[in-house]
Amino acid sequence: MKKATLQIDGMHCAGCVNAVDKQLESLKGVKSAQVNLATESAIVEYEGDISMDDFAEVISKGGYTLVRDDTKTTTKAEQAEEREQRKYDTARRNMLYSWIPTVLMVLWMLPMWIADYLFMGHVGMELGMILLSGFAIFVPGWETLRSAWRSTLNLSPNMDVLIAMGSLASLTTGFVVLLHHLGYGPEFHSFAMIGGMIMAFHLTGRFIETKAKGSASQAIRKLLTLGAKEASVIRNGEEVKIPVSKLKIGDIMLVRPGEKVPTDGEVTEGESSVDESIATGESMPVEKSAGDEVIGATLNTNGVLKVKATKIGKETFLNQVIKMVEEAQGSKIPIQDFADRVTNIFVPVVLALALTTLTAWLVFPEFFGGVVEWASAFIPWVNPELSSTALAFYAMIAVLVIACPCALGLATPTALMVGSGLGAENGILIRKGEAIQRMKDVDTIVLDKTGTITKGKPEVTDVITFGDISDVELLNLAASVENNSEHPLARAVVNAASEKGIELKNSTGFESITGKGVKAIVGNGAVGVGIASFMKELGAEVTEERSKQKQKLEEQSKTAVYVSQAGNLLGILGIADEVKDDSSQAISEFRKLGLKTVMLTGDNRKTGHAIAERVGIDEVIAEVLPDQKSHEIKKLQDSGRVVAMVGDGINDAPALTLADVGIAIGTGTDVAIESGDIVLVKGDLPGVLRAIKLSKATFTKIKQNLFWAFFYNIIMIPLAVVGLLHPLLAEAAMAFSSINVVFNSKRLGKARLD
Repeated sequence: MKKATLQIDGMHCAGCVNAVDKQLESLKGVKSAQVNLATESAIVEYEGDISMDDFAEVISKGGYTLVRDDTKTTTKAEQAEEREQRKYDTARRNMLYSWIPTVLMVLWMLPMWIADYLFMGHVGMELGMILLSGFAIFVPGWETLRSAWRSTLNLSPNMDVLIAMGSLASLTTGFVVLLHHLGYGPEFHSFAMIGGMIMAFHLTGRFIETKAKGSASQAIRKLLTLGAKEASVIRNGEEVKIPVSKLKIGDIMLVRPGEKVPTDGEVTEGESSVDESIATGESMPVEKSAGDEVIGATLNTNGVLKVKATKIGKETFLNQVIKMVEEAQGSKIPIQDFADRVTNIFVPVVLALALTTLTAWLVFPEFFGGVVEWASAFIPWVNPELSSTALAFYAMIAVLVIACPCALGLATPTALMVGSGLGAENGILIRKGEAIQRMKDVDTIVLDKTGTITKGKPEVTDVITFGDISDVELLNLAASVENNSEHPLARAVVNAASEKGIELKNSTGFESITGKGVKAIVGNGAVGVGIASFMKELGAEVTEERSKQKQKLEEQSKTAVYVSQAGNLLGILGIADEVKDDSSQAISEFRKLGLKTVMLTGDNRKTGHAIAERVGIDEVIAEVLPDQKSHEIKKLQDSGRVVAMVGDGINDAPALTLADVGIAIGTGTDVAIESGDIVLVKGDLPGVLRAIKLSKATFTKIKQNLFWAFFYNIIMIPLAVVGLLHPLLAEAAMAFSSINVVFNSKRLGKARLD
């Protein structure tokens, strides 16, 4: 399965989204398409060889345009900036051009409203209104008419159809009245001026919406501009400046104070402090020296560093972040499904409702006339003196322009856009939008111990020997075996031996038994390091006294392992993984939020409970092998709990995937973690708290947006049907509903996550 993110021009409303969705899914090989109105993009999953030309062709059939990337001449950031500026300029120009004739029409009508004076008489005035209104509709409003026509031909009418019908129907009444004044038509009331004003209000709303959407998407554009443009590299012993796009893996980059690190790499020489706030959200610089990893686009603050490039292009931290944010912004969440079903049928239903309104007014003029007569006492724009036919057209036009699915289409994606951008600025990467909604239902948070609650860097704290063997000899044997393993506990033993300057012995026949220990041939026999049952398998007896010594270490929240050789028990090593400084405080905050905390660990029960008691964990599931973690998650879910799992995204991958919400803790450049729904760049538990607060704040905004979108339509449409809503107020209210949703989402950017 392949995935592509497509940028699409020409979408204006939820109806457009549905049309593009259908066009893409009609292409052979496309399995799913998630089209997003706020970002004007589509995330497509497909099989086989589908080219960009194929996508462009099927999108153009619907009347829309695929935007091609041209990163050879301009950067992605520059392309995005140019696209936003072009849309802004077009929307602004159309708005201004629509208001010029509209203002002239108002000025022309003022003498009649004030002194009952008709400038140029009935015929001249009506002709003038038709020409000025027609200009507003057919010149700046041409794209709206064109969009309406194309969507109608594709049998997927969008909101532009409603605007086009409302404005054109209004303009048509002007021709009827003009013919009447010339002696050829029936008496009627002219709404010609209203047609042009409807288009002017519509284009004004679209301009404000375009401007608001542009500012709401600033987070992703800011990410696109963060990277360095040039790099100083050492080639053939000389320093040369090259574009970052020309970097190769293995290049040695020279990074001076005040310069950005050009790409992800490893420090080979020098010491400095690096500001990693763009990655982690933390303002304090991090000390870096030889062997440390650095992230591209972070800022070197004082010393000179030589950095070997380890990742370039799409594999870098920054590009992984951009990819995740783009996918999160383009994803859909369950609450959007209902809004999508409504918008799928919205325009046809409104067209039917408008026709029904016209018919009802013509069939029951007395009833509706009575409503208008009653309302005229307190609503100034209601005019009962109009004929029943004119009032019927008045109500129909209001229904056409008041009903708009735009706010419904923007409600979720704009909030998700701002929320994911805010998260990226704080080191929280939302990979799947549905996690935003699911998080509100979580009642249990499961924490992997190593690397999540603890630092993940265990150290040997105790060396207990039995018999004549010395501490150094015991460490030497254990480290000689463990040197074959990459397990964190094994590394702790090897590091302890290295710190004491112990020269390790050769080992052969290394074997690792999951959940029990390791063994290898060292010197005179097989050396084993592991648990009691493993010692028994190797022929070494663990007496009650030795077992009590081990238990004493475990009561101090240390992991204790036996060491044996050739069937003789030689000693015990105590290994501790220190609890992170902020774990206790974060777990206390989880409990304040009403969350049950569960620790999942492969350690024995005593060690697990000792650590749990130190940090305030409610429940411990200990002695769990890596492949059993997902089974434990399933058991919690089967008991009725909604589970969020926090782990490192590597050996916890199955459990993270199975959990209702998987929160993967990344470290530095390691952010390409595919198993988590949410990824935390800085591996700490307070980051989980920030992620929970972000999820809840974002979902609250989505609910507010959907409420106002539905509430507006529920209140306004009935008023339009009974003739109490002026078409111009209807159009203004329709535009305001979309603008309100966008600005309400923007307020999320000011949310405090600390």
